[in-house]
Amino acid sequence: MRIAVEGCGHGTLHAIYASIQKTCQVQGWNGIDLLIIGGDFQAVRNSYDLNAMSVPAKYRAIGDFHEYYSGGRVAPYLTLFVGGNHEASNHLWELYYGGWVAPNIYYLGAANVVNFGSLRIAGLSGIWSGPDYRKPHSERLPYDFKEIKSVYHQRELDVRKLLQLRTQVDVGVSHDWPRKIEWQGDHEQLFRFKPHFESDAKTGRLGSPAARYVMDRLRPKWWFAAHLHCKFSATLDYDQEINSTSGRKLWMDADRLHTNVDRHNTNNVNLESKMEQSPKAEAPSPLANVRNTDEIDLDMDDDDLCTSEPAVVESATSAVPPHDTTETDGVPPDLRAQLPASFARPTPAAAAAAPSMSHPEAIVNNRTQFLALDKCLPNRRFLQILEIDPISESSPITTSAPYRFTYDKEWLAITRTFASINPLNSPVPADEGEPYYRSLIETEEAWIEENVVKAGMMVIPENFAITAPIYDPSVGLHPKDHPKEYTNPQTVAFCKLLGIDNFFDASEEDREERRLKAPAPDSSGGRGRGRGSGGKGGGAWRGRARGRGYR
Repeated sequence: MRIAVEGCGHGTLHAIYASIQKTCQVQGWNGIDLLIIGGDFQAVRNSYDLNAMSVPAKYRAIGDFHEYYSGGRVAPYLTLFVGGNHEASNHLWELYYGGWVAPNIYYLGAANVVNFGSLRIAGLSGIWSGPDYRKPHSERLPYDFKEIKSVYHQRELDVRKLLQLRTQVDVGVSHDWPRKIEWQGDHEQLFRFKPHFESDAKTGRLGSPAARYVMDRLRPKWWFAAHLHCKFSATLDYDQEINSTSGRKLWMDADRLHTNVDRHNTNNVNLESKMEQSPKAEAPSPLANVRNTDEIDLDMDDDDLCTSEPAVVESATSAVPPHDTTETDGVPPDLRAQLPASFARPTPAAAAAAPSMSHPEAIVNNRTQFLALDKCLPNRRFLQILEIDPISESSPITTSAPYRFTYDKEWLAITRTFASINPLNSPVPADEGEPYYRSLIETEEAWIEENVVKAGMMVIPENFAITAPIYDPSVGLHPKDHPKEYTNPQTVAFCKLLGIDNFFDASEEDREERRLKAPAPDSSGGRGRGRGSGGKGGGAWRGRARGRGYR
């Protein structure tokens, strides 16, 4: 299959589609089968959705998506995306299990597995934040200054479901990079282009432990990501890396970081510092590799577009992170040893409770090719077109082009297994362990076979429906009202198909009461009381801070 992969979308659908079209014309192709976008899609339907998106108010833009939502345009290529950290989070909340945000544009949900022809695709939305990882999805409209950021943080419950998969997938997609993947590629070149990445990489803070654990469990042929605004490729050979990147070690790393260091995800891109103009839709062409000194130091400065050729994955560099004897807070161990006992670091107790998971026999791939791409801007490497052959043994329901998305039997069984857990409520039940869930999933697979597969209901219905009002330019970009919360009929239909409760529904009275009690939207776009957590730069809104922007 011919698959186009895009980094961050940032609301520039017109330019992305035009770039694909031009590339196909140059190559003499009749199109592509699928476009995958790695997050920051920005499915903004109207001006009110901007009040639920984490972006400084002065950089708000309505983007292109509303034209596809309203029916003014139809996406020329079937499009699939995961959520990032700059999204109309209220819109994506309606589609927790996945669904169409517009005709021909499908959101994978918080976590999901779908089939596309013979390709099996797994996705994980959001970015890492240790303090929120084990919390529920408790954010509800109208979001306060904390919730507008925490709403897109990855959650352990969603990751737990992905980790129950026991059969091979072909493609994995996340917005955040899997943690430590930089050491499997040309990290020296990466650090030259992004100097501030090096310290985060050496202290184990670059990327998402959750995404890494899922990648190591599923071992897809390809893993795509975005978020850090640069092109980077790597090859992870599990025959060589299995001992150093085992799931248990990664969980211990994650819990250590949760306890001691990673109070906030420092891997966010600082759009406060500088916003570039939207790109022109033009044919990609190789350009000189010249550093742009006018660009903020948090954006990648490589300058050529590689949209017309398959990704050339560089040889894997087998280097491992250099040993660093300095604690992640900058206090050397010998000095820390002289401090009173009350200054000792807390023991990461959660690591002891990490799940012990055996590697499934049916997951046979031992080499994963990782590819991250930039955002859609001139002279940036934001798009790659690949020919991907499946390695999974799924039985495709649609066997010839044009292919359609179909449900994944194993994933539906996993969804039913966890359906009694309300993802919106606290506390999230503890992980019962793989053996406990395995027997339940096997029972649910039999239910899916009888009630969904045999009933001929495995093709994902093209049942997009408009929920929120379409864009009205007269409202402007800074409306004084919060967006309303809607029950999406696609989520209703999905829950009915699986016979599970729909926790993403509420009465109109309840929703209106919450909306009226809320203070007016923050006209600063999340500043005000939310200044305090922007990574190494101190405040989250302090220009050229070295932390990667706001959450």
